[in-house]
Amino acid sequence: MRAYVDEEMSIGDYVLTGGELAALVMMDAIIRLVPGVLGNELSADDDSFVGHLLDAPQYTRPQMFRGQPVPEVLLSGNHQQIQGWRRQEALRRTLHRRPELLQHAALNQEDRALFEAL
Repeated sequence: MRAYVDEEMSIGDYVLTGGELAALVMMDAIIRLVPGVLGNELSADDDSFVGHLLDAPQYTRPQMFRGQPVPEVLLSGNHQQIQGWRRQEALRRTLHRRPELLQHAALNQEDRALFEAL
């Protein structure tokens, strides 16, 4: 049957009961890249896996949840520091959860210094 398969995709290492859910996952991943689908077209630029890194943790209100505070840097209003924190956390998450992604990530000297610190 190889003659009829022109491309194969994987949505992960698990088994589903049918192809419908896999098709929906693929559709959602592709459709969100169509201009106008997302409320803010720049949102897709910050998604997980962009640049072969997982995304940094996301925080919302309240500032304290189950005894865990939002990191101070995120409350500072300093966008440069926030961006640096998000990059550091993305690198940390990727290293701990999906280190194989780092083989293809474009890392600068600051990123490499962060890895040494981790």
